[in-house]
Amino acid sequence: MSTTLTSPSLRAQPTLRLAFALSMGAAVSLGITRFAYALLLPPMRSDLGWSYALAGGMNTANAVGYLAGALVTPALMRRFGVTRLLIVGAVLASVFMAGSGFVTDAPALLLQRLLAGVASAWVFVAGGLLAARLGEADARTGASRSGLLLGIYYGGTGFGILLSALLVPQVLRAALDVPHGWTWAWWALALASAAATCLLTWAGRAMPDSPVSATPSAATATETAPISLRHFGWALAGYALFGMGYIGYMTFVIALLREQGASAGFVTLFYALLGIACVASSRLWAGLLDRYRGGQPQALLNGLLGVATLLPVLSASAPVALASGVLFGGVFLSVVASTTALVRHNLPPARWAQGISLFTIVFALGQIVGPTVTGWISDGPGGLARGLVASAIALWLGAVLASRQHALKEIG
Repeated sequence: MSTTLTSPSLRAQPTLRLAFALSMGAAVSLGITRFAYALLLPPMRSDLGWSYALAGGMNTANAVGYLAGALVTPALMRRFGVTRLLIVGAVLASVFMAGSGFVTDAPALLLQRLLAGVASAWVFVAGGLLAARLGEADARTGASRSGLLLGIYYGGTGFGILLSALLVPQVLRAALDVPHGWTWAWWALALASAAATCLLTWAGRAMPDSPVSATPSAATATETAPISLRHFGWALAGYALFGMGYIGYMTFVIALLREQGASAGFVTLFYALLGIACVASSRLWAGLLDRYRGGQPQALLNGLLGVATLLPVLSASAPVALASGVLFGGVFLSVVASTTALVRHNLPPARWAQGISLFTIVFALGQIVGPTVTGWISDGPGGLARGLVASAIALWLGAVLASRQHALKEIG
């Protein structure tokens, strides 16, 4: 028997507690599985003799897996249910991350990153859908915290980033004299991901697992009707460029700071503040996501990200670098939340899964291109600084395109 949005299990759990527990999905799928790699890139590149293009290719492989996972997510959710896919994806992401600590060959590492990307897409999309449903249930009680609840979910990536910032440098320091000591960090991250998965499992099982805005037959018919790209064309184009631009920064900014002479302690501080800003962003931009039904939030946030990306290129000073990290962390996940809010504002609940998956696919396409292109540019004249300039330009162009997206009449 399916559980509805007004089930006793949902009413029995405080909404904010469930939102924070669900945010472990974003922590696992992005904060740990993807973004912790930025901390590992410098020692792995030095140890294994990689070019920046190959180093960026590791996150490209992750994005390819993410795209593959996103493409099959709607069918898997219909077949197995949202909650089951969420939990299985989190478990597999932890396993594949641990696998990265057992190999040193580039093809094997690329495969591990690809498989982790598949699993993380399942987690991210399923968790985002549950967060949107939690917001709908909360609205039925008379509250209007949908933007906040979505922000908490996506801001959970910040918990993963913060944990990675505190964990990875310590493990690397402890394994300094061990051959391929960076492998220890992958194992530590896998354990952290497994711990987060336990909390996520509790949250998933306390949540409903089916939309209820229509009868089963009507919901099924609605879900099978495809969403035309023209409805969200400008927002999708802007989101693809966001994927290209932001991942360049998140992949290479630590390497740039190390090139500029930043100490390990400063890198820890930088990444920790970035993660804290991610968590804080859930409240910072909640009103914006609730107020606007079109592409205005995505446009504003993309523009701010371009500024944050350019700051460490313009100046190597510590205050400027920290300002860049805080601004970037306080904005970038709210771009992701803005697309879920756009779907929630303009589609009926029965079509949220399809809409979120559509944006996730476009997001993945941008992320496939971003790391390798940024790395290729960084291998040439100008180095990493020029690569980040290209990322900033992509973000600003994405802002222009998103600003063209207008609110729609609800598509039934």
